[in-house]
Amino acid sequence: MAINNSSVLNEVIVAMVPWPEHGHLNPLFLLSRFIASHNIPVHFLCLTARNHDLMKRLQGVRRNATDEKLHFCDLSVPTTEAESEKDLLLENLGKSICEKCHLLSKNTKRLVIINDCLMITYIRDLHSIPNIKCYSFHFFSSFVRYSTFRQILHIVDEDQDKLIQELGDEFPTVESTFGPHLEEYIQEEREWKLNSGAVLNSFRELEDKYLDSFAIHAEDITPVWCLGPFHMLLESSVDLYNKSAQHVSLEFLDKQDVNSVIFVSFGTTTTLSQEQVNELALGLEQSSHKFIWVVRDADDERLDTENNSEGKDGKVVLPQGFEERVEGRGMVVRNWAPQLEILGHPSTGGFMSHCGWNSCMESISMGVPIASWPVHVDQPYNTVFITNVLKIGISVWKWSRREEIVPAAAIEKAVKTLMGTPEGEEMRQRAVELSNKIKNSVSHGGLARKEMESFISNITDN
Repeated sequence: MAINNSSVLNEVIVAMVPWPEHGHLNPLFLLSRFIASHNIPVHFLCLTARNHDLMKRLQGVRRNATDEKLHFCDLSVPTTEAESEKDLLLENLGKSICEKCHLLSKNTKRLVIINDCLMITYIRDLHSIPNIKCYSFHFFSSFVRYSTFRQILHIVDEDQDKLIQELGDEFPTVESTFGPHLEEYIQEEREWKLNSGAVLNSFRELEDKYLDSFAIHAEDITPVWCLGPFHMLLESSVDLYNKSAQHVSLEFLDKQDVNSVIFVSFGTTTTLSQEQVNELALGLEQSSHKFIWVVRDADDERLDTENNSEGKDGKVVLPQGFEERVEGRGMVVRNWAPQLEILGHPSTGGFMSHCGWNSCMESISMGVPIASWPVHVDQPYNTVFITNVLKIGISVWKWSRREEIVPAAAIEKAVKTLMGTPEGEEMRQRAVELSNKIKNSVSHGGLARKEMESFISNITDN
């Protein structure tokens, strides 16, 4: 998209700089729509293929008139297949972003950058833009942010130390999740001189304790805005897709009893091995509970992929006769389903999830308890938060045994516990209570709504 060199200066232009992987794109896409709804031009700077995916989504959204303020700036960079050259690709992407931002800055009195915190390394040249104001977006929860920070700096916290003592090897470590580079990212962010504040996809009533603890122990006085759940920023955003009203999964749910169906999905980037798929199928079948299962074929999530639907390693094959045996009580959906609408349907009573933070926020906001099956990065920490802090879920399998195939018996037990026991019902009631708090918070006059208004004022006020 060509940048308009209008002779009339905008008061404020926002440039959105996401980390170019799918789990990071959606929150900033939703935040972009929210900011654009305030009649502020927003430019979404990302790889061409990722922008095209988002543009397709926007075509199906029940659009706000001010979505016309949302512009997609396509960035093309030399591609590479080597994992070792990923940093080179990101450096080239960062250069393209800085060039676009320099051009945008000439058309506005103030250029506001909202960047994924992982992008800081690659956009340091932004410091040369005089009329710039930057905010870092954190894609993970405050619990994760604080937990990893204190582990790296060996900070004493009696409450969390007690939790670690109770869980033992089941409490994740930085080494087993994020790996050795997280400490570098944290240090880079602390040294990021342009940072005017942090933006989180969370809400204060949920994580106030960990927000305060981080600020105290990190000696961080930078403003923090909790604007989540991002999917509730726009009042119409629960209906993300017009087309989803006809989706077969919703038709299936319409025929089921309240809280009788467990939704099984592991996000947009997680795929299971064939052996694990077989065990999951058997576990769901033996549980005798109703389910909707989103089966993702293995695909390529390289940052340089120009079309993410190509380059597949192979289609997942379900056990012979499985779909016929579960017909009527179970539904298999290939690759995509309207997750938010499924979670919000009265018939959905549980969610088996990888526990990515986006999915956690959607599930909590809809009052649905979680059977957590973490894979990597922040997900194991989210699992602890969901199961041991909020007590609105259970773990399908031990994190300390993550290298093993999760057996059908464990999956069956998790489904039965969540969907058919008093323990599961208590989790469901706690999840509903949190959902009601969120809805009150994002309503007019609520704390989250006031925080949203405060953020818009901060980026627009002189």
